[in-house]
Amino acid sequence: MTQPETDLAALPTIADLYGADAAAIAAHFGDAPRHRQLFCNRTLNLRSIKAIGYDMDYTLVHYHVHAWEGRAYAHLRQRLEAQGWPVAGLEFDSQSVIRGLIIDKRLGNLVKANRFGYIKQAAHGTRPMTQEQLREVYNRTLVDLADTGRWMFLNTLFEISEGCMYVQLVDLLDQGVLPGVLGYEELYRRVRHTLDRAHLEGQLKAEILARPDLYVDLDPELPLALLDQRESGKKLLLITNSEWSYTKAMMSYAFDRFLPPGVQWRDLFALIVVSSRKPSFFTGNNPLYEVMSDDGLLRPCNDNLAEGQVYYGGSAVVVERSLGLDGDQIAYVGDHMLSDVHQSKKLQQWRTVAIIRELEEEILALEAWQPQQQRLSALMADKARLEHAFSQLRNLRQRQRTGHGPTVPQDQAPRLSELANIVRERLLELDAEIGPLVAESGALHNKHWGLIMRTGNDKSLFARMVESHADVYTSRVGNLLLATPFVFLRSPRGTLPHDM
Repeated sequence: MTQPETDLAALPTIADLYGADAAAIAAHFGDAPRHRQLFCNRTLNLRSIKAIGYDMDYTLVHYHVHAWEGRAYAHLRQRLEAQGWPVAGLEFDSQSVIRGLIIDKRLGNLVKANRFGYIKQAAHGTRPMTQEQLREVYNRTLVDLADTGRWMFLNTLFEISEGCMYVQLVDLLDQGVLPGVLGYEELYRRVRHTLDRAHLEGQLKAEILARPDLYVDLDPELPLALLDQRESGKKLLLITNSEWSYTKAMMSYAFDRFLPPGVQWRDLFALIVVSSRKPSFFTGNNPLYEVMSDDGLLRPCNDNLAEGQVYYGGSAVVVERSLGLDGDQIAYVGDHMLSDVHQSKKLQQWRTVAIIRELEEEILALEAWQPQQQRLSALMADKARLEHAFSQLRNLRQRQRTGHGPTVPQDQAPRLSELANIVRERLLELDAEIGPLVAESGALHNKHWGLIMRTGNDKSLFARMVESHADVYTSRVGNLLLATPFVFLRSPRGTLPHDM
């Protein structure tokens, strides 16, 4: 078994701990690095969880995003070129789109909204919109994700290639070089349909299977985390939309090398469900089949699932009934905010863990930027105090003119303007210092769109969805190894603007 990155051999022996007090023992184990921690929105005692279900793609099997999405983009471009579209010169730009952005299919824009749905950043095609353009176009518009006819939320890494191609094609559409009469909505439908065909016809996944070493980001800690969970008595479930042939190959590649001799990836799971058709797996009653052979032969079966078997389709209700568990005794871990996290929680009351791989880079970037953040916070505090003083001076001058309310003696009135000018000059100086720092903070993680969890000083709409739908979120499944299957995760005290 390959040794994981966490050096378990370096943990103290019983002899080392003999005679130590409780605080010293706790200090030996310490906390995981912040970018590898679990973050809790709703208190979760993992000891009370009897079964843990896992998605596969970008959850148990993580991909090199630039490589995987680059190939998806290449397949999409090839198919569009075969339709006569002038796309041969386009190149995949992984920085042009991040998870959590929203496509405005009506206007051909890519937007980033805050937690209330107000649009704070936007680009038309690949061209960033100015604040003046933003106010003109979206002054009275809130993003409503329920309006799927207009808004398309990019909530998974699989949609990066789609978003990149769409914004580039908006530029070509505006230039009038795309064949046929197309609007921005029809353009999106063509891109979505073409990419779906690339996935369905299997050419893209065939390339991944041929050279998984180019696309899969191996994590030696992940199999050990699942072994710990299994040995603690939890039943592990694999519930994926991928078909059996792809699931079998990817899981074997990512897991078997890190497991003890004689143990294979299938031994970890009490149930395996492939082609689950999430989110309908949580909402409907899909036909259920048993996978009878490695080549995917199917046999219709009843709703009584047997442990250790592989199934095709089915539903969450059938899984619950077969395991004899209630919804709140099951946790589901996945990367897709809608089909994995939202539906499993809303409809089945399963506990939820969201995997947000970008969180590692965001936290490391924020930690590295901490000195500048402290400087920016100090400058903003100075600005707030001076703005308060400037407002008071303006108000005193107004009273002086109108004669209402208390004000300064008449012989001191000219001094008000002088003081206001002093404060105004200092505010201008502060703005000159603050502006570059704000611009720098807005380019952390991604030079175009910044952090996925924030927009300006506020939470992003993506962060709001994580907060609403995920009981816990973390950057990778391997982080559960550092927490152990016995962790009691407590949500922090909720803060309000008036809190100290």
